[in-house]
Amino acid sequence: MRIFTGIAFLLVSSVFYGQTPEVSKNKKWVLVPELSDEFDQDILDTTKWQKEPIGNDWVWDGRPPALFKASNVAVKDGKLNVTVGKLDQPVTTKGKVFTYQGGIVRSLNPGKVGYYYEAKMKANKTVMSSTFWLMSKYDCEQKLELDIQECVGRTTDKTEVWAQKWDQIFHADAIHRKTTCNPEAKRVQQQFTPETKNHERFYVYGAWWKSDTEILFYLDGTYTYTLNPTVAWNVPAYIHTAIETYDWNPIPDDGGLVTHGTLEERTTQYEWVRTWELK
Repeated sequence: MRIFTGIAFLLVSSVFYGQTPEVSKNKKWVLVPELSDEFDQDILDTTKWQKEPIGNDWVWDGRPPALFKASNVAVKDGKLNVTVGKLDQPVTTKGKVFTYQGGIVRSLNPGKVGYYYEAKMKANKTVMSSTFWLMSKYDCEQKLELDIQECVGRTTDKTEVWAQKWDQIFHADAIHRKTTCNPEAKRVQQQFTPETKNHERFYVYGAWWKSDTEILFYLDGTYTYTLNPTVAWNVPAYIHTAIETYDWNPIPDDGGLVTHGTLEERTTQYEWVRTWELK
């Protein structure tokens, strides 16, 4: 069982299961409020989260053919929902043509080394993604991305061979992104097969950013694997939840469930996001 003390324990202990990362007896995990949310309000807490794709130094508005739209993000029934679908009309922006839509939510505050990050997420059932990850803001020398969980809701006969099982996966990677100072991206990655498809139930995906060189990953509170980045992982990073398209898992010609699925099938749900600090 998880062991906590104080107000944070009283508020959330009833929904925990599994174990937190083991630490010495003179330390405890304490909630970081500005990077945590139970999504129990009627609207998104804009003191913590940003749903507009552009702003606060962020410029990514989606990977064609799916455009990120703030209108696809909503808090309802105690969950953060990001819904995908087909655009009424194609949209052309910055030379890119979009015919579908997804969404992205970013934290307004950065996390840092030592924090434990976790989200209870149920993937949508479409070929589009469901994700929970960290990204630093632009730095020519160290533009870093930490994908805690990245999956898709379904695969098809058009899916690349290597990704055929990405609808039932716990996949993480640490990427030193390509910049003018770093001409070739470098990454380390690991994956594990959960007991069901990602869209069939909520899973808790967690990562303990333990040090500059060691990140431990947990599924439903159970340690699963470790990544050791190729560069010092010490740049403050922001939580992201992006629902996007991939060229290696393309949308079917008829739109598939992205167009024809039910609202629930087209929605990635986050029951909560929690971040912890050792004290």
